[in-house]
Amino acid sequence: MADNAANTQDMTVVVTGASGRTGSRVAQAARAAGLAVRAASRAHGFDWEDPTTWAEALRGAAAAYLMYPSDVGAPAATAGVGALSREAVGLGVRRLVLLSARGETQALATEEALKASGADWTVIRAAWFAQNFSEGPLVEELRRGELVFPAGEVREPFVDVRDIADVVAAALTSGERFVGRTVEVTGPRLLSFREAVAEISEASGRELKYTPVPARAYGEALPGFGVPPEEAEFLVEVFEGLLDGRNAHLTDGVRQVLGRAPRDFGEFVRDAAAAGAWNAWRGAP
Repeated sequence: MADNAANTQDMTVVVTGASGRTGSRVAQAARAAGLAVRAASRAHGFDWEDPTTWAEALRGAAAAYLMYPSDVGAPAATAGVGALSREAVGLGVRRLVLLSARGETQALATEEALKASGADWTVIRAAWFAQNFSEGPLVEELRRGELVFPAGEVREPFVDVRDIADVVAAALTSGERFVGRTVEVTGPRLLSFREAVAEISEASGRELKYTPVPARAYGEALPGFGVPPEEAEFLVEVFEGLLDGRNAHLTDGVRQVLGRAPRDFGEFVRDAAAAGAWNAWRGAP
């Protein structure tokens, strides 16, 4: 990557969601690849819901990593990604890399909105994040000892977010190689959610349980956790499709881009357990 870094040392990339699961790691990987990173998050004055904040974040940059904060398949994502991509191109930011969701049919419209913008685009379709077990809404359940989730016994090729970040950075520093391409990234093996929780249980030294529930029942419980009803209904539709087994196969996307195998789920679990990700919850009963 040394030659690429030399060619891109003055290249600024805008990283949306720079404080989140993927964005923070994309920023780190981009800096390691020799890019200058401009964080685009609410803490830095950028808001996906406020188009008046976009130009300041984009102006003068050469590229951008696009991660829509709720779900890439939401109608708001299609409109937002399309509008921001057009504005980016108009400001001279032609190189855009979008994080999309593997197997999520609702995300296809957002991908098409990016492509229609005139950008030099790359779409990274990611499998379910391994880090969804250690960061985000599932963590507190695991800390309490039980994960209730509408995945049945479906098997998933969990992908490490660190690999996604490395793929994005490589796509940005590889010239024209990945322009106009869709890359699907997965981990190296299939696991059911039950098997994943069992590996977490062993590594953390805690007795953890996985309880599958129907997507509809899961969605009915979400408003009680503060999820707006319309968002809960959308998530039910996503889960009913995404977790039906359609993603129960591997791809070589990570190797195509990075020339190496993806990180194994076990490596993620060991690292997260050592960092205390699943230590017992000590909140109020």
